[in-house]
Amino acid sequence: MSKVCQISGRKAQAGRWTRHPHSGAWAHRAPQKARRFEVNLQTVTIQTPSGKKRIKVAARMLTSKSFQAIVTGQKPLPKHLMK
Repeated sequence: MSKVCQISGRKAQAGRWTRHPHSGAWAHRAPQKARRFEVNLQTVTIQTPSGKKRIKVAARMLTSKSFQAIVTGQKPLPKHLMK
């Protein structure tokens, strides 16, 4: 399974790792390397009308109001997860 939050759709972002330049001269600019910022995914078990469902959720979403509404049953689970 891909590293994507099944509730919010958050996924990895691209960025750069930059070393401190130690000088302001253009000839001595800081070296940069490509890197990825991965999402902190957690596996959560949710009770649904059809039974228990395990989903991967970003840690940032665990405390959000929209996810808490899904867990408590006030809001239904998204349709693409009910399959």
